[in-house]
Amino acid sequence: MAGLSKDPFAAPDRVELRTLAQLAQRGDWQLDLLHDRSHHLIIWITRGQGLALLDGVRRGMGTHNVLFVPAGTTLALELGRPGFGQALVIPDATELRLPGQAHHLRIRDVTAQSELTALFEALHREQTNARPLLSEAMEAQTALVSVWLRRQLALDEHTPKPLKAANRLSRAMCRRIAQEFRSGAPMADYASALGVTPTHLTRACKASTGKTAADLLTDRTLYEARHLLTFSDVQVQDIARYLGFGSAAYFTRFMQHHTRHSPTELRKLKPAKGAAPSAGTLRG
Repeated sequence: MAGLSKDPFAAPDRVELRTLAQLAQRGDWQLDLLHDRSHHLIIWITRGQGLALLDGVRRGMGTHNVLFVPAGTTLALELGRPGFGQALVIPDATELRLPGQAHHLRIRDVTAQSELTALFEALHREQTNARPLLSEAMEAQTALVSVWLRRQLALDEHTPKPLKAANRLSRAMCRRIAQEFRSGAPMADYASALGVTPTHLTRACKASTGKTAADLLTDRTLYEARHLLTFSDVQVQDIARYLGFGSAAYFTRFMQHHTRHSPTELRKLKPAKGAAPSAGTLRG
């Protein structure tokens, strides 16, 4: 959509290291709400506990957990305030070898934990010092992270368990939402496309994610709306049309119901107290 020009954390053209606080700089909604990104993420949690809704399945998260989130994969992440994590942001067009699907790993081996921590520290040093050939150095370090990740995935302890039927249906729904949430299609159309009844779809999504199918669609729409209101100058009526709403008035009622603010008010909101400052030295 034209007009997205102010987002300092839009899809990068090079590998970058960011903290989770920086990914949610303009509010927790940037991580809490279901969304998908046009770049890959490798997230390393080193403190705290929380929940991740990754590719249609809700998972408990804790210290020394890794998430690999391919471009276009749905994600919602809630990490408690004492928590800390970092994310490698990797352009979709990268030539780096990465896994072909999303993964959540619990790293229990102390040596493996130390190895990944050392790699992230090396990335931070490179980005902070901003020496010549920075992009090349960041890509080389990220290649080592990819090797570490693929070695972990080769271990028996990280072999994915077969998904239950509800998980498979929820995953299919989240993938369809990522592609079609702007269409304004009713829930019955999503269920029909997936070959199930709306009731069955809602039950499966609730069992897999803790949210109904309608909740998931609402979250994705809310994320896009807030993103456009925050990082663009696109007119409210154009955002409403882009997101499949019949009118700007209906869009305004939707936003007020779910956020207690009108689109105009949301556009004026400042970052929440305690939000991270701009990436600064972390961006090199």
